[in-house]
Amino acid sequence: MTNKLKYFVGNWKMFGDFTSFKIINKISNYFIRNLNTNNIKVILCVPNTLIYFFKQKMKSQTISLGAQNCHHYQDYGPFTGNVNAKMLKNSGANYIILGHSENRAIGESNKLIKIKIDSALKSNLTVILCIGETLKEKRSKKTFRVLKKQITSCISKNQNLSKIIIAYEPVWSIGSNKILKSEELKKIIHYIKFQYVKTFRTKKQPLVLYGGSVNEKNIKFFSPISEIDGFLIGGASQSAKKFIAIIKNYYK
Repeated sequence: MTNKLKYFVGNWKMFGDFTSFKIINKISNYFIRNLNTNNIKVILCVPNTLIYFFKQKMKSQTISLGAQNCHHYQDYGPFTGNVNAKMLKNSGANYIILGHSENRAIGESNKLIKIKIDSALKSNLTVILCIGETLKEKRSKKTFRVLKKQITSCISKNQNLSKIIIAYEPVWSIGSNKILKSEELKKIIHYIKFQYVKTFRTKKQPLVLYGGSVNEKNIKFFSPISEIDGFLIGGASQSAKKFIAIIKNYYK
């Protein structure tokens, strides 16, 4: 197994309360006991209501906190019920998930996501940008076309590219327990990195995570795929036992 830094990002979605800090505490204690996990970066993206509380409770720096979305407006304004990137940063978040398929499904466009990325970067948040094709697009053999469109429409070359991580999440795979074949997944990850470098004329390839039904049982399947820089984990990240098992099984 490579010593290359691997990211394990948990997306808690709409889950958790103040007592859920015990999940973070168990994960943190695991890392303290296992010093050989220094090549692992753990980020938990939790509901906005928990960020500040968790940040205050955390005694070690083994885990970073992130948010799951933000309003596109950079400053304070008349947007009832919304929270912007600056407020999330001030609450203790260092990362933010943007462009998740669940938000795209209710109307978020590439144009809006791009504005949100601008706002998040200005607030010094590291962006985890989700991209991925639907089942219909996959069956129509439009995967590469869709991914290219999402990359080129959501990101611009004048942004701080070093603060943007790509998360490839095929929409049809999320929550379905269906995953791509190894060779197909390698080709897609390679394409994303190639297209990114070509589009933004940068020598540095982006970090590309994989998400979509990642769990403690199938994580071993991904171990030989060196092109993957880490994972965006949904429901399994809501359990310390399952999340730790994912990391342990990946390195077995």
